Order: sequence, then structure tokens, then C-alpha cells
Amino acid sequence: MCGIVGSYQFDQQKRADPALLLKMCDRLRHRGPDDQGQYTWQNAGLGARRLSIIGVETGHQPIPNEDKSLWVVQNGEIYNYLEIKDELVKKGHKFTTTSDTECIVHLYEEYGEDCVRHLRGMFAFAILNQRENSLFIARDRLGIKPLFYSMQGDRILFASEMKALLEDETLSREIDFSALDAFFTYSYIPSPLTIFKNIRKLEAGQWIRCDSSGIKIERYWDFEFHPDLRKSEADFTHEFTHLFDETVKSHLMSEVPLGVFLSGGVDSGMVVASMARSSSSPVRAFTMGFGGRIGGYLDERAFAKQVAGRYGVEYHEFEVQPHLEDIIDFIVESFDEPFADDSVIPTYYICKLAKQHVTVALTGLGGDELFGGYERYLGLALSDHYQRIPAVLRRGIVRPLIGMLPEQSSGHYRINHLKRFVRSADENPADRYGGYLSVLDEKTRREFYSEEVLEQLRPAETERLATQHFASSNAKDLLDRAMYQDLKMYLPDDILALSDRLSMHHSLELRVPFVDHKLVEFCATIPSGMKIRGLKKKYLLKKMAREFLPPEVINHRKQGFGSPMASWLRNDLKDYSEELLSPSNLRKHGLFKQDFAKKILQEHIGGRELNDKLIFSLMIFQKWYEMYC
Repeated sequence: MCGIVGSYQFDQQKRADPALLLKMCDRLRHRGPDDQGQYTWQNAGLGARRLSIIGVETGHQPIPNEDKSLWVVQNGEIYNYLEIKDELVKKGHKFTTTSDTECIVHLYEEYGEDCVRHLRGMFAFAILNQRENSLFIARDRLGIKPLFYSMQGDRILFASEMKALLEDETLSREIDFSALDAFFTYSYIPSPLTIFKNIRKLEAGQWIRCDSSGIKIERYWDFEFHPDLRKSEADFTHEFTHLFDETVKSHLMSEVPLGVFLSGGVDSGMVVASMARSSSSPVRAFTMGFGGRIGGYLDERAFAKQVAGRYGVEYHEFEVQPHLEDIIDFIVESFDEPFADDSVIPTYYICKLAKQHVTVALTGLGGDELFGGYERYLGLALSDHYQRIPAVLRRGIVRPLIGMLPEQSSGHYRINHLKRFVRSADENPADRYGGYLSVLDEKTRREFYSEEVLEQLRPAETERLATQHFASSNAKDLLDRAMYQDLKMYLPDDILALSDRLSMHHSLELRVPFVDHKLVEFCATIPSGMKIRGLKKKYLLKKMAREFLPPEVINHRKQGFGSPMASWLRNDLKDYSEELLSPSNLRKHGLFKQDFAKKILQEHIGGRELNDKLIFSLMIFQKWYEMYC
């Protein structure tokens, strides 16, 4: 696991800047505290910071091929590297390290740009090709590992995090208002956007080729939902269990201590159970609980302990307190752009806890997207039935009545989800689903942004982000379309971005076996009726889990590693949020109408509306602006 950087001058008479590469590498020290290396050749250069996990003694990067005409740097892990190495040795390639990274440079020598199709793992890598004076950059299929790049004149810079690119003092920090609106709409910024106009994210499953003719970006992988109606539940159960165990076992390769995040839910419990079946030593598990006034928020430590007891794991837990002011700067610096999924708080602490004991940890992330675990999937499934109610009743009676309901004082989202459901019910399926995902609508935007900002926004483009994959031909069933949308946007740009940035800021590697591309492709063959049945989410996964997990773990209400932000903002964080969003602070940039923050705070504290997502987004943005602008 590493942080990688690099540059390429399209004018081949110009030379790479070793001093800039060194500065960029230094900014990524947290991603790789164990080693540093760089290589420059004529108009191109590569650099890496290394967290040593595989090939600890010999895996110094950049790594060349036999004649040193190709050089590679990689951030990630290649889980099938031993099979690849055996194949390449038979073809005459000579390896000088035991690192998984070296297999990439020999694969490229053998297959060129198609090398990515042979890799199974999480990765972002770059190969400097001296034979052709070109640079090849690729990102893994599902977007587990990040890659940012910036085009400036006749040069491209790339890095694992934006902070490294910002070491180039000539790079403009001008805000991209499309990204700004996307952030406040979704609480994160979807690819390829970033908060800065001159920096972009390479999307999941894409590669870049740079040479004297310019830049080419191409998608090398995608998947489709093809439900296999010939198979029974028993068939899918047998095949999934075998593939899942094989996937988890491949994710256990490590020369350093390894553990698992255990939330008390089905997904992480299944990972622990599979690890226990594959490991000869006790599994080390880490979980979170919550302090402060958390209302009706469910603390899952009791369920995590049941799983831990069943499998004899070495169990560690931590109780998160609502002291956001202590860690908000660390969180903002981890992302370099506004990011306001409130799971950042427990994720920060569990990464900090785990790093005290291990260097690598597995998680259950991705199970919801594969098996239909979110409330919005159930809402979408029920919306077709709701539309059978006459429109005059839906619009004239049901919607106004639901709109008047006060939010639950416990901070639970049940009423809020019901309001979103009826507000979006009259839209087409794509826009209906987009309505479930969005925090901002047209009315709120007019109340929120200053007139100067409103003039620069294109709300239709922001809303299209939440529907572009939903409308794709890669999925036809209504629920499959929703899950495809989430696997293409929410998973890589929210869930996986969060886990990568906060874990690597603690020099901890997170692995996500549910996001293995072979597992994703297999789950796309499971009919949606086996994922959500009636009112039961994750029907098939929970049925499979009965063999491995206590019934209390399977049947309790899902909570995961989200935080009780709604309750905290009414209580423990009330004074801090009011101070951070005071008129004097908001006047520093003039992007928002100053009375809006006061309005949504009062609504939230008074229980009239659940505004925690927008309030937390404003708080994060305010701290980001102070730090970066």
C-alpha cells in the first residue's frame, strides 16, 4: 500500500522536475511511512511512498522490468499476483523482488494496456515506458484506490491525493461550482469532479495513456446485471459461499499484522466468520460504540460481542464521544475537499484504534450495494405500489399530512425517509431514486446559495449525476438499476473514498472483499427478488448468514458505522455548530445566504425538519474553506 505521484511533459524537450516530485511524495508520507523512492527520465517522473505489506524487504518502488525500460509505481494490492508471477516466469520473465507490484510491470511488457484485465485486486498504478516515451495510468475496476490528476498546459500531474498535486504552487485553487453544488446535494463530490476546477478524479475502471500526441482516457471494465432465473436459492447460496470464502482468503495475504472491522451487522459478521474458517490464529476485531446523547441511535457493540464470542476473536472496542472540534481539522485534511458523510467520525476512531494493533484490516463494506441493504431500495420497490393510490389523494391529502409530521426526537430517519418517499413519488423511477439521494431541491437551493453562486449553477447537471447510471442499459430491473447507480457513484465516491482516506491517514490499509470484481459480477446474476423480498432487505444474504451468525445479529435493525449526528447536533454539538456557522464566519466567503444556516439549525433543534446532513455539510465546508482557500 502506497501513495504514488508522477508527471509527464507532452513537450518531450522539457524535463521532469525531481524537486516537485519529492515535495509531492513528502505530502503523502502518511500513506507510506516505511519507504520512499522516485525515478525521473527525460520528460517524465514517478514517485512513491510505501507502507510495506507484501515483499517488505525487497519491494522498494519504483520497480523496473529486466532491461529497465519500463518502471512502475503502485498503490494497492494485487491478490492474484502469485498466479500471475507463475505464468510470467513460464514466459521467460525474471523477477527481482517478492512484491506484488513487480508483476504489473512484467504484465504490461507482455500484454500492454490489456494488463489491467489480468489483475484482481485494489490498485492505482502508473508505468513509465521509455521505449515509447509514454505514461500509462490505471485505476481498479470498482474504485477502491484513488487517483487524481491535473492537466496544466503541456503537462499532466497525478497523485493518490490532491494534497500532493497542490504542492505545485502554479496550480489554481479556483472552486468548481458544479462540484460545490454536488457536494451539498449528496454530501460528497462524485467523479470525475473535485472541488477544484483544475483537478479531476480518474473514474473507477478507467486508464489514461499519455504520449507526444496527447492524452487518451478509456474505460476498460464495466458489468451488467443478468439475473439467472434458472438457479435456485440453494444454487446461489452454494456458489456465493464458495466464492466469498475464496475471496476473503485471498485478502488475508500479508507479511504484517491483520485484523477486521466488526460493526455488529451481517456483512462484517460474514467477513469474520470467513476469516475464522481460513485462519489458523485468532482474528483481531475492532468495533465502535457511541457516547453523548445519542437518542434512539442503536449501539451495536452487544451484537459485535456475540460474533466475537462465537469465533473466539481478539476483541477491541472504543466509545466515540461527540467531540467533533477535536478531529474536524484532521478529517478535512484527509480529503482535501469537502466530504460530509457523518461516518467519518466513527471511521476516524476505529482506524486509530486498529492501527495500534495491526497494519491491515478487512471490512464488510459493499454488502449493502450487492444484496439490497439500504432503506432507499425498499422505498423504490414500494413506490410502484404507492402510485396505485389516485394522484389527487397522494398530492392533496397524503403528501401535505406527511409533510407536517415532526421529526423523531430520537434522531431516527423513519419520518424523514417517509417525507422523501412521498415528495418523490410522482417522478419517473430515475428521478424518484435521485430524490431519495438528494439533500437539496430547487426551492432549497434558492434559499441557500447567494445570488452570485446561483448564477453559476447548473442544477440539472447535478441531478443527472444521481440518475445517469440508473438510466443505463446495464441494468433493467428497477432494483438492479438502483444498485448499479450506487455501485458506480455512491460506493466509489463516498464509501470507498471515506475508508481509503481515513485509513491511509492513519497508515492503515483497509481491504474490502465484498468489492472484489468477481464477487460483484456474480452477485449481478442473483435476481433482485432474492435480495429484497416483501419488506425484507438482504433476504438471501441473511438466509445464508443463519449458518454462521447468531440470530440476534441477523435480525436486529441495521446501524453500521454511521454516527448519531442528528441527536448530537441537537445536544452535544449544538453550541459548536452555531459558533462555526455564525454570520461572521459565513461572511468570510459570501457563498451562502447568512440567514439560511440559522433557519435550518432552528428547524433541526426544534424537531420540525431533520437537517443534520445539510448542517454537517456546511460545517465541513466552512472548515475546508478556512484551510484551503
